[in-house]
Amino acid sequence: MDTTDGVPQWQVFGERTIYDNPWVRLVQVDVEPPDGRRFWHHVVRLQTVAAAVVLDEDNRVLLLRRHRFATGEFGWELPGGIVAAGETGAQAAVRETEEETGWRPTGAPTLVARFQPMPGMVDTPHEAYLVRGAQHVGDPTDPEEAGRVEWVPLDDIPKMIAGGKILGSGSLVGLLAILARVSWMTL
Repeated sequence: MDTTDGVPQWQVFGERTIYDNPWVRLVQVDVEPPDGRRFWHHVVRLQTVAAAVVLDEDNRVLLLRRHRFATGEFGWELPGGIVAAGETGAQAAVRETEEETGWRPTGAPTLVARFQPMPGMVDTPHEAYLVRGAQHVGDPTDPEEAGRVEWVPLDDIPKMIAGGKILGSGSLVGLLAILARVSWMTL
């Protein structure tokens, strides 16, 4: 049995696709965990996602208030979306910010977090970028991602998180990464 730092590794013998489209792929993976019991495990494979934590000179963060039909919830999110072919995560975060908010980030994106939100059953790499500054260039151009656009004081974010007002792991991780930097005075 293979191990890394004493942690046993699951063995993977292959996978078969159950459903596939441009946004989601459902597969079954032939696995054997350390206990030796071999079985087919379901995995959802999604594309790489990038989000932007855009801060202005007053330490306000650019957020979108949206309705998400899948969960029936209204909440606040960072701008972000799928990284297109040939695009970096940083480029996607900047592009998605402009499309969804009408604000064009002006600073250089800095990676603040790279993570998998549910690695036990879902494969969807996420990246969150900090960008300082933005210029208003017009109305949002992505009608499917329409929502209310607001600059929210960074100091309000912990209370919003505690109150369940921030939706999605990408938004939560990106904002928490920034709040951790602020608390360490490294922003």
